[in-house]
Amino acid sequence: MPDPLTLPPGLEVGVATAAYQVEGAVTEDGRVPSIWDTFAHTPGRTLGGDTGDVACDHYHRMPEDVALMAGLGVDAYRFSIAWPRALGGPRGLDFYDRLVDALLARGIAPLPTLYHWDLPQAFEDEGGWLSRATAERFAEYAGSVADRLGDRVRRWITLNEPVVHMAEGYAFGTGAPGRELLLGALPAAHHQLLGHGLAVRALRERGATQVMITNNCTPVWPASEDEADVTAAAVYDAFHNRLFTDPVLLSTYPPELAGALAGLIHDGDLEIIATPVDALGVNYYNPTRVGAPPPDAALPFDLRPIEGMPVTAFGWPVVPSGLRELLTGLRERYAAALPPIYVTENGCSTADGVDDQARIEFHAGHLRALGEAAAAGVDVRGYFVWSLLDNFEWAAGFSQRFGLVRVDFGTRERTPKASYHWLRELLATR
Repeated sequence: MPDPLTLPPGLEVGVATAAYQVEGAVTEDGRVPSIWDTFAHTPGRTLGGDTGDVACDHYHRMPEDVALMAGLGVDAYRFSIAWPRALGGPRGLDFYDRLVDALLARGIAPLPTLYHWDLPQAFEDEGGWLSRATAERFAEYAGSVADRLGDRVRRWITLNEPVVHMAEGYAFGTGAPGRELLLGALPAAHHQLLGHGLAVRALRERGATQVMITNNCTPVWPASEDEADVTAAAVYDAFHNRLFTDPVLLSTYPPELAGALAGLIHDGDLEIIATPVDALGVNYYNPTRVGAPPPDAALPFDLRPIEGMPVTAFGWPVVPSGLRELLTGLRERYAAALPPIYVTENGCSTADGVDDQARIEFHAGHLRALGEAAAAGVDVRGYFVWSLLDNFEWAAGFSQRFGLVRVDFGTRERTPKASYHWLRELLATR
């Protein structure tokens, strides 16, 4: 039996969601179409043709969901603001006004993310994140949201997982907007990072006291000690991890990618991107095993399975020790340049219904790993469970359930799972 789980002193514990995955109400109160509306309504793009038109109906059931969070006893709620709603005129941000007030009334700290992949379709039609203009528009949007909510919200996340958005949306076409540009997607990396830096400055001007970016990070394991595998793993690490962290913390791109990005960088861009942040958000799901690519491959690395580990319903390997490895590795890599860390997403999909013992074991294992990293000296200050609710899981539609709370996608009825009650008891004993 493992030792009883004890959370690090002062660790902030919360739950997380994203707008398109939970809100629904895609045509209400002036909301304009997003790239995910377009993608999900394109035949063959999502499993079963599922869309986020209704999703969890969080837009209408928000008070019920806030009550669930209050009953759980979490410290904070990480949610995303839909850029398409912000363009909806005077009523566009009313929902977030109500949400922030409801959270604060229950003693739950709001932690909004400004961009979780739902770019307004009109901006994509003009180039999307391949265009420098989108970075400038993002800064304007950040300022407008802070003007509306900044009297009550002082902590912000600019971007969620820009590497995943670049890869799935612009390189491989498996997510919105569905472009298949492979290495031609790199402008989407630079322009997202530029938008982040500009947004940090806009938020600072409006009194923000804590601003961070959230990256999807993964420990990278070479498939063998062979030099070709080790080299391929280093290149993958540059793409997945360092491409979106080195510029923010060190004001430089990884040398493996600097040449490919050189033509995109204007004077002053790296200085803007490296505008100081107060924390680094880290989303962790699993390590990645990488080997050398086969001859004539389009990419300079090849992803290999991690064998001998349990897997989630999504087929992802469950490796709690990878979180400790990731957190301590970030400290070793960035040293004094590394700000405090928040684990802004960690979770798993399971197929075991309301009695989700696998999810309990998953979070217990990862919280122990987080505690080990904290004991080793990593300044990790928060842990956010993905997710509060079963939701629309992007191209996988409603086939994957990540929630502490089960959602019936016919009736939208909520049922807390065993993991919800487990976490509530854990938080009550702090």
